[in-house]
Amino acid sequence: MTSVDTRVSAAREPSPTRGWLAVLAVTLGIFALMTSELLPVGLLTPIGSALDVSEGTASLMVTVPGLVAAVSAPLVTVATGHIDRRLVLAVLIGLVGAANLASAFATSFAIVLTARFLIGISVGGFWSLAGSIALRLVPEKHVSRATAVIFGGVETASVLGVPTGTFIGDLSGWRTAFAAVGVLGLVSLTCMVCLMPKLPAEHTIGFADVPKVFKGNAGIRAGIAMTFLVVTGHFVAYTFVRPILQDDGVADSMIGTLLLAFGLAGICGNFIAGALVAKRLRQTVVGISVVLTLAMMLLVSVGNSALTAGAVLVLWGLGYGAVPVTFQTWILDAAPDATEAASSLYVSTFNLSIAFGALFGGLAVDRLTVTSVLWFGAALAAVTLLVVGAARRGGSPHAPSHLG
Repeated sequence: MTSVDTRVSAAREPSPTRGWLAVLAVTLGIFALMTSELLPVGLLTPIGSALDVSEGTASLMVTVPGLVAAVSAPLVTVATGHIDRRLVLAVLIGLVGAANLASAFATSFAIVLTARFLIGISVGGFWSLAGSIALRLVPEKHVSRATAVIFGGVETASVLGVPTGTFIGDLSGWRTAFAAVGVLGLVSLTCMVCLMPKLPAEHTIGFADVPKVFKGNAGIRAGIAMTFLVVTGHFVAYTFVRPILQDDGVADSMIGTLLLAFGLAGICGNFIAGALVAKRLRQTVVGISVVLTLAMMLLVSVGNSALTAGAVLVLWGLGYGAVPVTFQTWILDAAPDATEAASSLYVSTFNLSIAFGALFGGLAVDRLTVTSVLWFGAALAAVTLLVVGAARRGGSPHAPSHLG
């Protein structure tokens, strides 16, 4: 998303075939990274049981990498500013592979959390650098399409990584699920080393650029606020979707199927939002807020069988699948002349929201009830509507250009 590589040399026209292979390698890497970050969501109960911790404590497996990624996004971008981008990305994806394999063989929860800390470093750094790598991999006329493919790795992992990991965990145990993602990380490393060209650093951002774009741009502030509310609200509840469904009497054997339905709906939501945001960005944000609020309220207030829970999760998946592309578009439209700093801020906020959502949800589950997280999540998603309204009234000259 944030990149230190912002210009393509006019004298160089990348090979389309090799460039696209490199794009696919980066996409596979970001899919592996984001799947790693969210993998515990569908496996909290078995991991907690195996390592003798509560579900609230087990949610730290989501909180820790989210917090670390929020910090590492700008830090890694600035600290590695003069290092070949291929080398940096390869090291980060290799670290994720090793950390997941360590989790698969962990004998204590402390070891798992240490591995999750390392994953957080990789997620923040890799995501920040990978977004505009397409500028240097493919010819200029293909850049927008290649960038969409790379972002698709984030979105696909968000909506399919959890159900796939849950399926593997249900079939062969949670350790197998971690091992599978670890192997995927190492495969991604191999693809990057073999398929990506050398990418010497060309431009860096400074630490001062990030707060500067936030303070001076009302559109960015609105986008960051909405991202925080929606993503935090989602993960407050979604981190505990497995115990929520279990409390409703849904059989363990059906949970993986229901999460797969969520993921497939999310893919559809991503494409629907992608078709709308160019001309209807503000309306798409409103739609996301309404759909997420409604889905969480339905899941807590309706007596759910596997069928009704599946229908609600499809609605939820449609809403959340639209989130990454919609808010990424808002942020980039709000700061067309400072995309690096704005994107770095967005990556930090997104991951911080994942961490806060899982942490706050864990506290609510341990102190209140499992279903309480659905009410909290719905409330945060609903508050987003107020921010959208305030952004319209603000009328900042820096507001997004596609507000519709």
